[in-house]
Amino acid sequence: MKKSSAGAPSKPTKPAWVLPYKTQDLRTLYTIGQKLGQGQFGTTFLCTDKATGHNYACKSIPKRKLFCKEDYDDVWREIQIMHHLSEHPNVVRIRGTYEDPVFVHLVMELCEGGELFDRIVQRGHYSEREAAKLIKTIVGVVEGCHSLGVMHRDLKPENFLFDTTAEDAALKATDFGLSVFYKPGETFSDVVGSPYYVAPEVLCKHYGPEADVWSAGVILYILLSGVPPFWAETETGIFRQILQGKLDFESEPWPCISETAKELLRKMLDRNPKKRLTAHEVLCKFFFFFFG
Repeated sequence: MKKSSAGAPSKPTKPAWVLPYKTQDLRTLYTIGQKLGQGQFGTTFLCTDKATGHNYACKSIPKRKLFCKEDYDDVWREIQIMHHLSEHPNVVRIRGTYEDPVFVHLVMELCEGGELFDRIVQRGHYSEREAAKLIKTIVGVVEGCHSLGVMHRDLKPENFLFDTTAEDAALKATDFGLSVFYKPGETFSDVVGSPYYVAPEVLCKHYGPEADVWSAGVILYILLSGVPPFWAETETGIFRQILQGKLDFESEPWPCISETAKELLRKMLDRNPKKRLTAHEVLCKFFFFFFG
């Protein structure tokens, strides 16, 4: 640790700017409207392009919450990943990025249909055919990310948005704040993600892109039953259940669910990541059963 001239430890330094380039001021181009949502690191607002009148979502990240260079690097990586995935039809598209002395702003496609989480709560659970359509989109996003060398690392129903309020609205992935670039064979050790959806190998601090498939499997289980496969009253208890990996196919509504769906879940939620299906295998080997 560096010391000041007086001999006391100096505070760790951090950059003044996240972006490696200067931008225009956000408010010269957009009118900021109502608050749409609140995340751990940023707040999302409705914003309107002054030139066209089109509405977008603006995620504003306060730089006071960025404590060190690594935090600044994480935001810059999120921006890079969103641009990297921008051509995928089921990923929320980033329109522009702006920075001032206080905030970093990500202007994105506006999805007005709300979170998948909210629709699950409203419905209780989905039929197999409806769940299959949704999970096909979700696994398609995972496959698209992996094909471009990106792990999402925080897949959950809250991070999928419907573009409109219609029943058949398109589903789009968002929130790439925990996502990383990776190379084939590379492994990671930092424990990230949300408790119900985190893969066992993440808890064991040695994992790769297979962890995203596990999270998608948890989402499929919830779509079909309305409850998570691994549940406890504490985070420690949830993690213990995940490491045990015992799936309940006995209680309702599982007796009415097909063996094909259960087999798919067993293969997506295999505790051994080497035996777990890849996103490509899920799409190729199982969906003709649902749509045949």
